[in-house]
Amino acid sequence: MKASHQTALLGLCIIALAGIALLFWLPNDTVSGFVQSRRGRLSIGDAMAPGLAFGLMALSGLLILFKAREACTALVTRHDVIFVLGLLGLVAVSFTLMRYSGPVLAGLFADGGDYRALRDTTPWKHLGFVFGGGGMVAALISWMERRVTLRAVLIGFAAAIALILVFDAGFDDLLLPPNGDV
Repeated sequence: MKASHQTALLGLCIIALAGIALLFWLPNDTVSGFVQSRRGRLSIGDAMAPGLAFGLMALSGLLILFKAREACTALVTRHDVIFVLGLLGLVAVSFTLMRYSGPVLAGLFADGGDYRALRDTTPWKHLGFVFGGGGMVAALISWMERRVTLRAVLIGFAAAIALILVFDAGFDDLLLPPNGDV
């Protein structure tokens, strides 16, 4: 079997598994669905995270399926390994910023407040998400463009703020990463 046929088969299998999980497993295994409302409060349901994950899995399967149309004859090169290692390093730095920027800034600028007590108050609860998440998006754009631009930085921070508005503003009992673990 040709490599492109194997790649297409892999894409189809991923799509099928994601579809089965979304259509059969999630509805039968979760109680509350994607979003639930209790006493007028909107909160994330049991199926939200796995539903998004399986949706991304199906999208990945589609991308693999489309990629199979091209002949896959190239081997992994030194440049590919360096690229992946650089990407992993960038993500590690971004996660470190996400985890520690809130507590460090709260320690420097909060009036005697312990970060653990401040982690659900504005602006402290958003600092790690904005610096780590916005910084990650900005760094990835800059890396792909091979230059740092104000546009990339603004897009990164706008993406982080948009996610804050979607998730933090809509759900009272949600702590954005990394605040649930701090």
